[in-house]
Amino acid sequence: MSSYIDNVVGSGEKVEYHAKVSLWSMMPLFLLGLVLLPIYGLGLVVWVIAFLQYSSTELAITNKKIVAKFGFIKRDTIELLLPKAESVQVNQSILGRIFNFGSVVVSGAGNPQAPVPGIDSPMEFRKSFMEIQERAAGSA
Repeated sequence: MSSYIDNVVGSGEKVEYHAKVSLWSMMPLFLLGLVLLPIYGLGLVVWVIAFLQYSSTELAITNKKIVAKFGFIKRDTIELLLPKAESVQVNQSILGRIFNFGSVVVSGAGNPQAPVPGIDSPMEFRKSFMEIQERAAGSA
């Protein structure tokens, strides 16, 4: 089964950076599942939800756009052309700084904000975005 990002990449477009959800950002769900496990196995349901969130979130930067996809059954997507992206914010809590995860918020022209929570190495994402955007602007 191919990923959403593989399906939306057009001709002449290639993935420059692929981000993933941090397992550390999923820790509250893992702990909640552990606490609820003795109660009729409800913890297993919480763990399945955490797994689905982890495996169904995709984020990538191509040489032309930023693509994000959330959801397993109900799908939410964000596709923002690089020239239209105005800024990238990184929000990290104290635990996010310690374990290197956080939320990335991409702002663009005509698109108020596109938040992507719980991303592994968000500062690396931001750095890669800036480099790819500069290359794209230079080649245009």
